[in-house]
Amino acid sequence: MPRTIWSGAISFGLVTVPINVVSATEDHSIRFHQYHLPDQGRVRYRKVCELEDREVAQEEIGKGYELSATQVIPITDEDLSNLPLPTAKAIEIDAFVPLESVDPLKIAEGYYLQPAGQVAAKPYKLLVKALSRSAKVAVAKYAWSGRERLGLLRVRDDVLVLHAMRWPDEIRDPTGLLPAPAEVSEQEIEGALALMDTMTVDELEGPEFQDRYTEAIARIIEAKREAKPLPETPAPEQPAPVLDLMAALQQSVQKAKTARGQDTSPAEVHELPKKKAAAKKQPAKKAAAKKTTAKSPPSRQPRSA
Repeated sequence: MPRTIWSGAISFGLVTVPINVVSATEDHSIRFHQYHLPDQGRVRYRKVCELEDREVAQEEIGKGYELSATQVIPITDEDLSNLPLPTAKAIEIDAFVPLESVDPLKIAEGYYLQPAGQVAAKPYKLLVKALSRSAKVAVAKYAWSGRERLGLLRVRDDVLVLHAMRWPDEIRDPTGLLPAPAEVSEQEIEGALALMDTMTVDELEGPEFQDRYTEAIARIIEAKREAKPLPETPAPEQPAPVLDLMAALQQSVQKAKTARGQDTSPAEVHELPKKKAAAKKQPAKKAAAKKTTAKSPPSRQPRSA
């Protein structure tokens, strides 16, 4: 069972749900250490005091904010645990929104929220049922690891999941990355859709969704351990420049079908029928335009550092 990262409560109006937070994901990557090549001695990083020029133990180390070159403001763990901030002790739900309205670029790592004791069982279940029935997700705020974060609460297999989210001002503007203007025909769009249909799967399971990089590292380690030749590296395919986009799409559809053991008959990709010329319309009576008052969007208060 993963260890508890944080303990607190979910604040849902006047309802409070005591919870423990545990990580929802695992990292299976192979880790490396640094070694001195001549003698294979382990290379380590040591914490040294710049003034005394000696290595210091962990119990001698604390946090601080450098106000100037000669003045440091010490900050203790107790200071951080008693921040004058409501979200320091609770995950405060601020709003509920449809999941499709949340930009995936804002969603980061996920955590499971575990009910803390019998007293939390009923309000926890209530929030799970309400979220499941509403088909919405909750937007909340919480403060961990020295900063306040925005979070997204959803349900997975009857368990509450909290996703860390980035603040809107942390998302970079992609305008400068736009490609040069180009025309794409309806036939090419239909060809891309046909390729997407061929590559559609019901769930992310199977050999194509396994970590091949970690498997390759493991094979190299095993070969070196047994003093065997290293596995051969397959020659990468050199992509040819696409001169005929439609032909490339057709070939891609055939290749995807072959890989999945499907019928490899030519994909039915047809140009959309041309629209008939619109009949000459009689001048319509002008409808009286209703006056509407546009509401100005609420301004977001600057977030404190």
